[in-house]
Amino acid sequence: MFENLSKTIEIVKEINVSSERQAVLKPLVDYIQNKVNLQEEIRLNFICTHNSRRSHLSQIWAQTMAFHFNIKNVFCYSGGTEATAMFPKVAETLTNQGFEIQKISDTENPVYAVKFDENQHSIICFSKTYFDEFNPKTNFSAIMTCNNADEGCPMVFGADSRFPIKYDDPKAFDGTELMNEKYAERSLQIASEMYYVFSQIN
Repeated sequence: MFENLSKTIEIVKEINVSSERQAVLKPLVDYIQNKVNLQEEIRLNFICTHNSRRSHLSQIWAQTMAFHFNIKNVFCYSGGTEATAMFPKVAETLTNQGFEIQKISDTENPVYAVKFDENQHSIICFSKTYFDEFNPKTNFSAIMTCNNADEGCPMVFGADSRFPIKYDDPKAFDGTELMNEKYAERSLQIASEMYYVFSQIN
């Protein structure tokens, strides 16, 4: 894993995950553990309305923590109820936290290649609907990272389970003096919770 990212993970593992949040995360832990026990592939699709901030942060940190804890056959995805674009501050924040990110298409909805280790596949990130061809069609878990997506998607077709693990939107601080701080804070919160989830897997 990249040195600066390893340093960030050292910080992340000291962040306390409250008992309330542990209770929210436990069904996801149980789901992953069951898949591991059955030696089945683990597909996690993180869903938020616009697939622009929280769902990407969750996808990237979940994939990274699965690698960190050597949990095999984990494939993380993200999607929205509509497609917009991955917000540039997300890539900037993750770069500052140690990821290596390459923008591989410069369109209205750019495609980013996100790497956590020089020898591992890049995580391909762009805004898409959760049912996009890029994402799995069946045998995946839908993880709802925002209220609007949770309420707006009473049914996620093809999902074998669904977990509401919601995060406050850093978008609330766009254009303010707190913007950099709040994006970093939300990224580290998500990282700490994905660290907790995968640390529980045997």
